[in-house]
Amino acid sequence: MSATDIVPGGSRLWVWRRGGGWESGRGRAAGFSLLEMVVAMAILGLALGALYQAASGATRNVRSDERYAYGVELARTLLANHAVLPPGGVSSNGETAGGFNWQVATRPIDLGRSALAAASLHDIEVAVRWQDGLRRREVVLNSVVEGAPQP
Repeated sequence: MSATDIVPGGSRLWVWRRGGGWESGRGRAAGFSLLEMVVAMAILGLALGALYQAASGATRNVRSDERYAYGVELARTLLANHAVLPPGGVSSNGETAGGFNWQVATRPIDLGRSALAAASLHDIEVAVRWQDGLRRREVVLNSVVEGAPQP
């Protein structure tokens, strides 16, 4: 017999050695042991868990960034809509369908004895607030706008 001949012997496989005699074929079995497979599956599970966390965090950040961009754009739009104010100024607020609360408040600027005394300038503040998960977010824009001339 040669070293490649395998003879079944009950529940074990036996191999004939070149020097003569039989030896168990389990000494150098090819493949992975159960322990190696369990360790590999544990490592795979940890890697997939980390990948899932990274992907869900990125999704959360995108949603948060979209809401922030909407809040900033809403504040800019409100500021542009109030570029020229009535003589008494403006104080208004409201809420959008998406849960964004906004507020516009103005107050006249005292120009005193300056060369601009005939002009009517107002300090304007536009605030937009919204809930983002458990956090309360806010965007506040301040500017100076022209008031309509008083009659």
